[in-house]
Amino acid sequence: LYCTTKLQEKKMGRQNRGTNAGPQDKQHFSHSHILKLIVNPTETVLTCNACEQPNNTNKPFYGCNTCQYFLHENCFNAPRFLNHASHPSHPLTLLPSATYSSCSFTCKACDSAGNGFCFSCACCEFDIHLQCASCPSLILVDKHPHQLELNFGSPYEDKDSEYVCDICSEIMNKENWLYYCGGCDFASHLHCAITSPEVGVFAKQPRPIPNSNPNPYPNPNRNPNARVEMINSANEAHEQIMAAQLRAQIAARGREACLDLVAPRRRYSYY
Repeated sequence: LYCTTKLQEKKMGRQNRGTNAGPQDKQHFSHSHILKLIVNPTETVLTCNACEQPNNTNKPFYGCNTCQYFLHENCFNAPRFLNHASHPSHPLTLLPSATYSSCSFTCKACDSAGNGFCFSCACCEFDIHLQCASCPSLILVDKHPHQLELNFGSPYEDKDSEYVCDICSEIMNKENWLYYCGGCDFASHLHCAITSPEVGVFAKQPRPIPNSNPNPYPNPNRNPNARVEMINSANEAHEQIMAAQLRAQIAARGREACLDLVAPRRRYSYY
């Protein structure tokens, strides 16, 4: 019994030394080796194999130096399956590489090629980037005063209508996603609205419905853009009040003009 126990301890010791895994190191389904936590990368540039974006030194990386395989922490924690409003027919599966013969895919969201991870529906040949899958449903940009809503295709009833991006002035693909302000007819590419895309929270994103919120003053603690919305709502209310007052003044002057035509007012002269 003693010899058996010692033999087991030696085997376990060899296994532990072989993996050399620390308490913060993790295994990912996309790679056969343990990925070690890299808090401050010494290399100038590390590219994430999932989103194909360079590392941000302010955020941790997981990597295998032997294979030069690296993942952002957010990409590492991306879900294996995703129910996304852009493809309600089937759930999307996270794949470490495209299953096509070219080993690449074309993103249905932004129309650009990808060689890294993708959320995919094999039966529909529907593929999107990780960062496109995590695009927020509402966004504010410097080029427009109102919030832009995420649309999964053309916002117009005539789906054959061509339209341009109001930021880069290029004709947009009618099949791709866009950010749109219906009140101003302002449209934008995803990459024009989000200059530095980053994988974030992969929540199910419902299709935006205009004026769906009956409360014009949302709770600022729930919505990061609530304060901007509150200011915009107050400005719009003020403009409506001013417009109503102006219409009332015009109507009153119109009535006075009509009275003058029926019974002209007497005018007095002072000597």
